[in-house]
Amino acid sequence: MQRVYLDNAATTAIRPEVVDEMANVMKNIYGNPSSTHVFGREAKALIELSRKNIAQRLNVSPAEIYFTSCGTESNNTIIRSCVNDLDVTRIITTDMEHKCVIESIKDLEVRGKAEVIRLNILKNGDVDYAQLEELVKDQSKKTLVSLMHANNEIGNLTDVKRISQLCQENNTLFHTDTVQTVGHYELDFKDLGIDFASCSAHKIHGPKGAGFLYAKKASHIKPLIAGGGQERGMRSGTENVYGIVGLSKAFDLAIDELDAHIAHIKEIKQYTIDQLQESIPGVAFNGLSANLDKSLYALLSIKLPFHDTLIGFELELAGIAVSQGSACSSGAAKVSLVMSTLYSDEEIDQMTPLRVSFSYETTKEEIDALIATLKKIAEKHQLQNA
Repeated sequence: MQRVYLDNAATTAIRPEVVDEMANVMKNIYGNPSSTHVFGREAKALIELSRKNIAQRLNVSPAEIYFTSCGTESNNTIIRSCVNDLDVTRIITTDMEHKCVIESIKDLEVRGKAEVIRLNILKNGDVDYAQLEELVKDQSKKTLVSLMHANNEIGNLTDVKRISQLCQENNTLFHTDTVQTVGHYELDFKDLGIDFASCSAHKIHGPKGAGFLYAKKASHIKPLIAGGGQERGMRSGTENVYGIVGLSKAFDLAIDELDAHIAHIKEIKQYTIDQLQESIPGVAFNGLSANLDKSLYALLSIKLPFHDTLIGFELELAGIAVSQGSACSSGAAKVSLVMSTLYSDEEIDQMTPLRVSFSYETTKEEIDALIATLKKIAEKHQLQNA
């Protein structure tokens, strides 16, 4: 059976160059980075070289990069520390964020630690910038704005620089989840003016279990995990040395080859859009997903003109891996919060969301396999409704 992987927004295949770099560390650099002998110093040096490299790529100070296990840990640390240590009592966010952000904020809200305001979402999936501008003018409470850079389900890009300027003008902290965009764009955190950001290595062909958080030097957030005081006291626990090295190597490769990757993936995405429109009457796209300039170029959120809760299984039977843009609980398909925010129950009952996400390895032949399978499924539904 063919095997077609089109779920790169969930995770990417680790690059062979990254595996080689990590394997070398596993074999030869095994000291504890906290040890003062030569074996420990060798390991510590690799961590600091990786930190310096990533910081240079993002135009920030190495002291502003803290290694973590993933984007979820990074986002939790930032959000909870802002409330626990920086006197934040109000959070402005949306129902379109990644679940780790939504759940962290909900927990703080339930515990009575912060008032939470969820912005209106426009029909195209964008945040209501006018509403945000009015809200941040109220400086009666110390406020954190938490809005992701690119939506992981529909791909809409948030105008991070515009938001950071609003926040700076109104003495408001700004956190943006950049898990889907670090390594996919040439980002300059200093120029963007953000206070906090997050990254996960496995989204950029690096290893799972490695990530980082960015915290502007003047923010003074405190650790979520206590212990031996690693990561300059920010994140205790013996460092994942080979994971950190793998993250740095993956980041290097992603940025060094960025122009070629963007050109290839945009061509693949446009080809997918064209083939879908030609093959499936009534197909549409969620949010701004089909706009290559206003959405994450590596993601396409498809709106199929029929309701099929088993489409993920049907595609899997054909050897094609995608995401339905929904979460599963106890074996039952559940509409995602993103889709229920964008559409009414009646609209949801008449459509099927499908997230397809690409990498530099995706081929047109793989897209052809997807289109052929979706066309058969669509034709089946047409016959049923005839």
